[in-house]
Amino acid sequence: MKNALMGLAIASGLAASVVSTETHAVEGLSANVGLTSNYLWRGVSQTDDAAAISGGIDYEHGSGFYAGTWASNVDFGDDASYELDFYFGFGGDIGDSGFGYDVGYIYYAYPDSAETDSDNEYDFGEVYGSLSYGVFRVTANYGTNSDDAGEIFEDALYISADAAFEVAEGLELAFHVGNYSFDDDYDDADYTDYGISLSKDGFTFALSDTDLDNDDVKFVVSYAIDIDL
Repeated sequence: MKNALMGLAIASGLAASVVSTETHAVEGLSANVGLTSNYLWRGVSQTDDAAAISGGIDYEHGSGFYAGTWASNVDFGDDASYELDFYFGFGGDIGDSGFGYDVGYIYYAYPDSAETDSDNEYDFGEVYGSLSYGVFRVTANYGTNSDDAGEIFEDALYISADAAFEVAEGLELAFHVGNYSFDDDYDDADYTDYGISLSKDGFTFALSDTDLDNDDVKFVVSYAIDIDL
C-alpha cells in the first residue's frame, strides 16, 4: 500500500502481483512482501544503494477506508537500520466523472535512530491527497510533526505526477516525475526526480534519476507479491 499511497512504484521499483485464495480469513485483509536491488524513495536511495526486503499488512473496507503498516531495512550509517510506516486514509470514485481520489496520513518511523544519540531521530509524518483519471495520477504530500533530524521534512511539499499504460498483455509501462520543495531554511535542498519502469507478473525494471548534484541514473530490479489473508 505504501507505494500506491506515495506514488513510489517508479521511484522505488516496487510493484505487486496478486496471489489470491478462494476464501478470505478476514475480508479486506492482505499482506505484501517485496525484494528490491535498491530502495529508492523519491529518487534517493534509503539503503546506500544496497538491496532491501520489505513487507506489510493492509486492511481495506468496502467504504473506501484503509489502514496498514509497512517495514523495510534502510541504511543511514549508524543512525537507523530499518523503517516502519503506519498509514490510514480514504479513497474512492467521484460519482460517474471517471475521477478517483485518495486522502490520508502516513507516519515514517525509524525506531532505532535514537540508540546512539537520543537527539538524532528521523521520524516524521505526512498528510497526502491524490486525484486520478484513467491512467494518470497527481499526488501532493505535505510534511508535518517531524522529530529532530527529520525536521527538514516539516512543511515540505512533494508533488508528483504518474502515468501507467498497458503496452502488452500484463506488461505495464509507467512514467513518474516529482518535485520536492522544502521550507525557507532548507530551500537549497529542493530537487526533482524522474523515473520510468516496466512491470509484469510482480517483476519491475526501473530507471530513476534526480537533478541533485553528483547523482547518477539508478537501475532497479524488484519483485513483490500481495497475499490475501
